[in-house]
Amino acid sequence: MKRARTFAAVVGYALLVVAACFFARHGAPELSSHAFTRPFIALMLLFAPLWFFGFGAAEQLKQASTLARVSGAATLALPYFVFTFGTPDFYWRAAVISIALPVLLVAFLALPELPERIGWRDATVLGIIVTAHFLRWADLWPAPAPGAFPKLFLADIALYCFLIGRRIEGMGYSLIPTRSAFLIGFREWLFYFPIAVLLGEGTGFIHFHRIIPHLSSFVAAILITSLLIALPEELFFRGILQNLLETRLGRNSALIAASILFGLSHFSHGSAFNWRYVLLASVAGIFYGRAWRANRHIFAAVVTHTAVDVVWSLWFR
Repeated sequence: MKRARTFAAVVGYALLVVAACFFARHGAPELSSHAFTRPFIALMLLFAPLWFFGFGAAEQLKQASTLARVSGAATLALPYFVFTFGTPDFYWRAAVISIALPVLLVAFLALPELPERIGWRDATVLGIIVTAHFLRWADLWPAPAPGAFPKLFLADIALYCFLIGRRIEGMGYSLIPTRSAFLIGFREWLFYFPIAVLLGEGTGFIHFHRIIPHLSSFVAAILITSLLIALPEELFFRGILQNLLETRLGRNSALIAASILFGLSHFSHGSAFNWRYVLLASVAGIFYGRAWRANRHIFAAVVTHTAVDVVWSLWFR
């Protein structure tokens, strides 16, 4: 079984590399070979922990000593060095931050072992990660780095902190597709869709567009949304935040609290405070959270989130 998962992870990652190379080349044909190589390799390295941990690669790391788990967090800085080392854009201050941020946060959670219930140290680490995102502390990569780099870097840190460092149970961080995960994910999307249309039309947030997208655009939208948007966000808000909140608030209160926080994280979309987006995202978060907690499987929440965002971006934006 482990060999099958490893084979699936490697083959799937290779296919993603090919697909990402194809869409990146066609989306930015003006990039020279030299300008393309470093950003592309760094991007794939940033995504590697999210991918391979989803196929069980974290299990052996979780059994390692505390020192090994803490020091291993330094490897999350590798994409920065690949992108900048040996170029005029390399800065030692940014390099130190790229190493120190994950190592210190993991050490803060792993030394000593924490109880199952969420505590002040969990809240502190989550707060630092959120603050780093909104204040752009993780914007270490110079142009032409894609805007997704800081988000993926923080997602790597969050995943490593709580899956490897904190070793919390019940995250359900698995990217192995199952029939039940697909069915649950699409079921929750079907539940949310009419509510989203009513709220969106009533608030003027959505506008229907009668278009038939090209197949390549549709596939690109699914890949980009699921891997670069839905997966990092569901990891943080469902696998980590909702999961930890359940230890103190219970299932339903944790679902509502995580959904509200998820909605508030979308406050700056297009205006100083876009209450329409916050409202729609908060309601959507309830269905993402329901999908995740049905079988404690992050993949189901990613399916729901991807379906919502793709339909919105192609036909209702």
